[in-house]
Amino acid sequence: MEVTRRRRLRNLAHHGLFVVLLAAATGLLAHLAREYRIEHDLTQSHRNTLSAATLDVLKRLEGPVSITAYALPRDARGEHVHRRIEEFLRPYQRAKPDLTVTFIDPREQPRAAAEAGVRAPIELVVTYQRRTERLAEFNEQALANALLRLARGSERLVLWLDGHGERKLNGPANHDLGEFGRQLELKGFRVSGLNLALAQEVPANAALLVVSSPQVPLLDAEVRELRRYLARGGNLLWLIDAEPLRGLGQIAEMLGLVLTPGIVADPEAARYGASPALAIAAVYGRHAVTDGFNLVTVYPQARQIETIENEEWRSRPLIEVAPRGCVKTGKLEGPCDRNRDIPGPIIIATAFERAVGDRQQRVVVVGNGHFLSNAFIGNGGNRELGVNMVNWLAGDDRMIVVQPREAADDRIDIDQTTLYLIAFGFLIALPLAFMVTGFAIWWRRRRI
Repeated sequence: MEVTRRRRLRNLAHHGLFVVLLAAATGLLAHLAREYRIEHDLTQSHRNTLSAATLDVLKRLEGPVSITAYALPRDARGEHVHRRIEEFLRPYQRAKPDLTVTFIDPREQPRAAAEAGVRAPIELVVTYQRRTERLAEFNEQALANALLRLARGSERLVLWLDGHGERKLNGPANHDLGEFGRQLELKGFRVSGLNLALAQEVPANAALLVVSSPQVPLLDAEVRELRRYLARGGNLLWLIDAEPLRGLGQIAEMLGLVLTPGIVADPEAARYGASPALAIAAVYGRHAVTDGFNLVTVYPQARQIETIENEEWRSRPLIEVAPRGCVKTGKLEGPCDRNRDIPGPIIIATAFERAVGDRQQRVVVVGNGHFLSNAFIGNGGNRELGVNMVNWLAGDDRMIVVQPREAADDRIDIDQTTLYLIAFGFLIALPLAFMVTGFAIWWRRRRI
């Protein structure tokens, strides 16, 4: 077919119109991309999406939040630090539009950095309602905990009974509660020990008292002070192991507790290669502590908690375990004996509440202290459930959320040679291949 001048002009007009339309479509898409943003997190751990708990914390912060980032624009390796911080904070700004970010270069503004007391190479100062929190690292867990502390406002005091071999909230041993105490401090609580033989009374500013497995009997004067503390409306978290109460029987009578002997045997533990002494919970009572809580928790050597109904206390079961298990007083191995053992499901935790004057008194009794120990707190949702209990006991019902997930290790180490090869392939080789292919197609069509 002969290519006339008229046909060439028409083809040229078609090509020109195509180029104009393509440029217009590209400009329109760029405008739409700038005005509207649609994102979908395809990462395996959803590390670019804020957890539901973090979003809930952001919703509870009424009013603006400002974050001042003290950091050099680029670090020693040449990475763009400001851009990395912007990308990290962008999901928070989408969830809370009045969250503002300001960057200060300590090298350019040394006086501002010195006045702020900046010591770390990268430091974030989060300000909310004239209260501040400092972060030397930026990940969701650290920032969410800082926002929780700011939302809580005043610092709450959590005391633990000490002086009788109890589990300590600052103890490093496997049976201690040191990691749990550290989690409470991250959430804005202050923890401290209380020896009633020395202090003689529970301080009035205590948000709650933790009693966990004393190993020697309490003195009569100490028991009387605990009774007075409960009588005047003090909140209590009582962790009871399968051991004697060692002088705390009067406290059990005040609450109407019935502590049956024996240990819970859960045959479901065999599915995880564990001893039947490890009770596994996936069913929880309807209560503020467990509202929306759906994580599995584990309880080594748990004991049953029963209550006697009375008009003074309102009790609600919290944790149910061993639906196909039982409470055994002998060997845990083997099937349950219907004539001798107590069949499941077994209640191992109960929440109590009553009105004392113009306030609500709250008590949580758990038939297990191991689940919050350093050895077991990292299993399932033990940590989260323990924090929920303390939040409810301290009266911070709005803080009862499943805790934000910890940041996963998503770092990829690539050597410099590989980086150069990747850059050459995507920035030079691939565009050049497209250009050569396009030119070849154009040249072939031109000869037709």
